[in-house]
Amino acid sequence: MSMFDNQRIPSASFKIDAERMRAGWYSDKYFENITGMLTVLAQRNYAFGGSSSRLAARGIDAHGIDIGNLEVEMQWFTRRKPFSVVAGVDKALAMLELCTGYVDEQGQFVNTYESLEVEAVHDGALARYSGDPLNIQPVIKARGRYRDFALLETPTLGALTRATRIATNVYNVLVAARGKPVLFFPARFDAHEVQAADGYAYNIAVQRFNQDSGHDLGSFISTDAQGDWWGGLGGGTIAHAAIASFLGDTVECMLAFSEARPVEIPRIALIDFDNDCVGTTLAVMDAMFARYRELTDGNQIAEAQRYKLFGVRPDTSGSQRDVSVPPLGDPALDLGVTPRLVFILRQAIDDAWKNWNIPAEWQERARQWCRDVRIVVTGGFGPKKIRRFEDLGVPVDIYGVGASLFSNSDEEGTNNDFTADIVRVKIKGEWHDMSKIGRRACNNPDLMRIQ
Repeated sequence: MSMFDNQRIPSASFKIDAERMRAGWYSDKYFENITGMLTVLAQRNYAFGGSSSRLAARGIDAHGIDIGNLEVEMQWFTRRKPFSVVAGVDKALAMLELCTGYVDEQGQFVNTYESLEVEAVHDGALARYSGDPLNIQPVIKARGRYRDFALLETPTLGALTRATRIATNVYNVLVAARGKPVLFFPARFDAHEVQAADGYAYNIAVQRFNQDSGHDLGSFISTDAQGDWWGGLGGGTIAHAAIASFLGDTVECMLAFSEARPVEIPRIALIDFDNDCVGTTLAVMDAMFARYRELTDGNQIAEAQRYKLFGVRPDTSGSQRDVSVPPLGDPALDLGVTPRLVFILRQAIDDAWKNWNIPAEWQERARQWCRDVRIVVTGGFGPKKIRRFEDLGVPVDIYGVGASLFSNSDEEGTNNDFTADIVRVKIKGEWHDMSKIGRRACNNPDLMRIQ
């Protein structure tokens, strides 16, 4: 599945539309044009009649070369400084495996994948880039008859680009969060068909971060589809719609959720429905602790765990100032989920037990019950905002991140677009450089022979 288990994902897992991919349905049209042209030339036994100054400079006569069946070396690479966390390799390899070949005179597809020489890194590898386009680190190399896999450039690049972009963005968010868990919340910002690939890229980034940092973070996704390729399951508690369904009563909603849902689902209260995060949090804590204590005193210990509040989640809109935050007149300091809001909220949570009328033997347990409540922040979080929170020592326990994980900006340094180039051609059994100016064949120590 990745460098972390030294396995590859089976091709069947990707549910690739092989029939239409072989026909060029997913390919830029110019790849269909060149495939068709080379096929016709091969059928006509075309022999090269032009001139090649590059080959001539090496003393090679290019006249008569069989262009239609030319074998090439192609490399796939990206250029994001200082490195990319690579993902999507196994999906690209599956495309090559299932769709390399040609259509014979009877209209049948003939798979020629076995004739390719393929090298690839594992998902989770780092592709480093210093800014010099002559020194890139390819993540896949393939050698074989070009017309057999020319159509696959577009879809393989797409698989690598999207997965690597998300994996690298997630990795940078994890670094910014300094080892705190990051919930993967972008499902609502793109088509549902991409959830499996996106969730897989997120999981690759978490594993890479753990390996590099020595942490042991788990992967937290929001849909089951995001875990399709690696066995993860979605998690979550309540949305604003749930509170609206309880007529705006967050307390009643959380009590019903705690009673009705399996105990292993963390109880995280969404607390900004009325734009009063502190007031709503204290009301939820009062009600849930009272039920927790009642059941514990009744020796219903297992049932009491249903009312153990795992955390609270402020998700205040960037256009709103929570009522507990005194205005300073600066939107960056007043609006949305701000450091001041979280500091105020943490203090209120820790001190909530002091206002409960409880016997002495319950006071320490109540104090700990409160301190165990985590703060999960969501709403416009990305690396920059997370770094600011961490630099200020804001008492956040978990970050939820969504749309920023799709960022693909040159200005922000998140562009992970992939390119594929022919860099060598095979002439009379020997390989010769044949890349466009500004590119060249490069190596990567992480490349492994696939076949």
